[in-house]
Amino acid sequence: MENEKKLVILVDDNPANLRIGKNVLAEKYTVATCPSAEKMFSLLENNNPAMILLDVDMPEMNGYDAIKILKSKPETKDIPVVFLTARSESDDELAGLSLGAIDYITKPFQPPLLLKRIEVHILVEDQRKELKYFNENLQKMVEEKTQSVIELQNALLKTMAELVECRDDITGGHIERTQRGIKILLDEIEKSSLFSEETKGWDVNLLLQSCQLHDVGKISISDSILKKPGKLTEEESNEMKKHASFGEQIIEKIEKLAKESDFLDYAKIFAASHHERWDGSGYPRGLKGSKIPLLGRIMAIADVYDALVSERPYKEAFSHEEAVRIITEGSGTQFDPSLVEVFSRTAGQFKN
Repeated sequence: MENEKKLVILVDDNPANLRIGKNVLAEKYTVATCPSAEKMFSLLENNNPAMILLDVDMPEMNGYDAIKILKSKPETKDIPVVFLTARSESDDELAGLSLGAIDYITKPFQPPLLLKRIEVHILVEDQRKELKYFNENLQKMVEEKTQSVIELQNALLKTMAELVECRDDITGGHIERTQRGIKILLDEIEKSSLFSEETKGWDVNLLLQSCQLHDVGKISISDSILKKPGKLTEEESNEMKKHASFGEQIIEKIEKLAKESDFLDYAKIFAASHHERWDGSGYPRGLKGSKIPLLGRIMAIADVYDALVSERPYKEAFSHEEAVRIITEGSGTQFDPSLVEVFSRTAGQFKN
């Protein structure tokens, strides 16, 4: 209980000192008295005191030998010990403190001083225990809070991605499928040690979450184009191509309001570069070859594969084999040749 008195063990071979010490402390503490160190150890078998007041000069086993035993046992090493002594030499005090005592109190006792010294030491010990508990649990608290933030971020991200798909209702499930495709390609890239310098330091989990925003720019495309049940005109197609730039701009606006950088950096690259082509004929910037960010080159393959095998109002779905053939034929023109080789090795996983 909160109001329960803390136990203090008083060890002294002098009965008068035991009686005086108990009378002084009994107002605030439960006091157990022991005439010897041996009796103290017996008492400790079933009790865990808040403090031990230990006489230095005792027959059979003195206080120095007793504290050595206390500090050597896991179950008693953390019990604070205050030495009681009639000695005043500084060398004696230094010896006791070096053995683990937290203080010395000289005899004969001054009742108010004795009580106040014990109060202060027990308060400090309680605070030390609270700080230790806090430190031991701080990492767990941080991890739980971080996980909570990540879950919130993922929920918001998924909702935003679903919002894009709700508007572009002919491509439902596209975001989730491209995310899985990127994971397949990344696993094979890591396995083959390809692009090791470029991928060094990537946070893959963060990257896979951020790729869900690669089509976020479609929010800015009008419904008449986005939901058109047929092939787009050249003018409409040019307008649709703007979604890559729009996506980059949307994420840049978010960056100005948020301190988090890596997640948004990944997302911006996906949004801006997934329609660039290896031969420089892509959009929005017409980047060529390795000047296209690696994330954009990876997304290009996952994005096109899903578009090929998915049914659209203006086309039937291609078979897996046809999609693989088209992507393979695009090696060196639309796609990075090295990544096409990675795709070829993992094509069976895409089919699944």
